[in-house]
Amino acid sequence: MKSRISGFAAVGALAIAATTYSLTAGATLKPGDAAPEFTAQASLGGNVYDYSLADALKKGPVVLYFYPAAFTKGCTIEAHEFAEAVDQYKAEGATVIGVSHDNIDTLKKFSVSECRSKFPVAADADSKIIRSYDASMPMKSTMANRVSYVIAPDGKVIYEYTSLSPDQHVANTLQALRDWNAKHKAQ
Repeated sequence: MKSRISGFAAVGALAIAATTYSLTAGATLKPGDAAPEFTAQASLGGNVYDYSLADALKKGPVVLYFYPAAFTKGCTIEAHEFAEAVDQYKAEGATVIGVSHDNIDTLKKFSVSECRSKFPVAADADSKIIRSYDASMPMKSTMANRVSYVIAPDGKVIYEYTSLSPDQHVANTLQALRDWNAKHKAQ
């Protein structure tokens, strides 16, 4: 009987591990891939405008992060962390943009309250951008997974990080920018 219970426990542990893996793993873009160009309605400090990735890349690297839904616990934590780190991104010559499937009216509020008017968030209500970046949530393709990209001014992905936990997205993307800048300043 004991071996049967431990066998069920092992199967259960494998199922949990597989579920966790399926929520974080995916066919995201990898370093060296071309970042798909996009233009979208975005909000910065409650003001709506047309955001263009191509225009942003003319100014330097872009940290593009996808998140599941505005005003949810993890997405609020992540927005706060990106807002607190905006000056560090600027010091590395980079800008930040968040993208979700939320509509622009929701993001107008989110950009003020949770992004603290520090960086824009773009609306991808039809999930075209999410799909073009292979950043869909497993089992719900219209919703974004929590994926962060660092894109070089030449439009190439230089870093990708996927985790439903918001904890390391800022630290990892900042380190990727520092590494990229160190390499390019040395050349």
